[in-house]
Amino acid sequence: MKLAILGAGAVGRSVADLAADYGHTVVAIADSSTATVDPGGIDIDATLERKAGDDGVGTADPDEIFETDYDVLVEATPTTLGDAEPGFSHTKRALESDRHVVLANKGPVAERYEDIRALEAESAGSIRFEATVGGAIPVLSTIEDSTPQAVTAVRGVLNGTANFILTRMAAEGLDYEHVLAEAQDLGVAEADPTFDVDGTDAALKFVILANVLADGGFALEDATVEGIQNVPGSALDLAAEDGRTIRLIGEATRDGVRVGPRLVPENGPLAVTGTRNIVQIETRNAGSLHSSGRGAGGPETATAVLSDVGRLPLL
Repeated sequence: MKLAILGAGAVGRSVADLAADYGHTVVAIADSSTATVDPGGIDIDATLERKAGDDGVGTADPDEIFETDYDVLVEATPTTLGDAEPGFSHTKRALESDRHVVLANKGPVAERYEDIRALEAESAGSIRFEATVGGAIPVLSTIEDSTPQAVTAVRGVLNGTANFILTRMAAEGLDYEHVLAEAQDLGVAEADPTFDVDGTDAALKFVILANVLADGGFALEDATVEGIQNVPGSALDLAAEDGRTIRLIGEATRDGVRVGPRLVPENGPLAVTGTRNIVQIETRNAGSLHSSGRGAGGPETATAVLSDVGRLPLL
């Protein structure tokens, strides 16, 4: 497949770097202001080296990416809320040109699910979005293989930053502010960690899961969300006395989405530690399925993107 990549952050760069290992050719890549385009395949090493030097990825206009001969648009620009722009417009433009789209951007599938499915229905192209939920963990493909109709609920831990903070608070008896500062020093938490610690990031992922189960009908505003900012160290101490701990747990069903701090058994499957994620898929026919791993990171998320590309039919 010939890939055109929109977004040159950690995920976009990793997709470009790993594409050849999966048998694909990158014919274009764009960041917010520049692009490099070559129908025969761009020079990945030179492009990534240029980007690392803060010179942008090339000298072309990002809009030129849509004019080249590509099979799959990889949409890896930052997630935005509400209208999900510009990710939604990028997706629309590719589908209207009868090209495939693989999303790493959560916005279009969390906020405008019915719109993108309608566009897909009118296109020769398809849309896939494994990378939007759980990084390298095969959450959506597992649901697809089980069939969404046979899945009754999905729950789990889908934010590594919040999980790291709660793990450290429990293990060391430290308060939230102390561990947050530590997480920021280690690069586990962003300088502005709001998206992670207030539950928004996890909620977007569970909204996507609810949309898959119910075939649409949900956006972030429909989710009940509580973050971890007000979890005191004393609550974790009390939980430990009872053989339990606290994790930021999300749940998606056909009826709605809930995300918030929950008590879980200390040695149970949902009590993953550090930055690990875990997903528990409840099915009618196969019982409870568990998948755990790193839910973020450039190479990890890129493997989900490239696995999706491998599932697409030739146009």
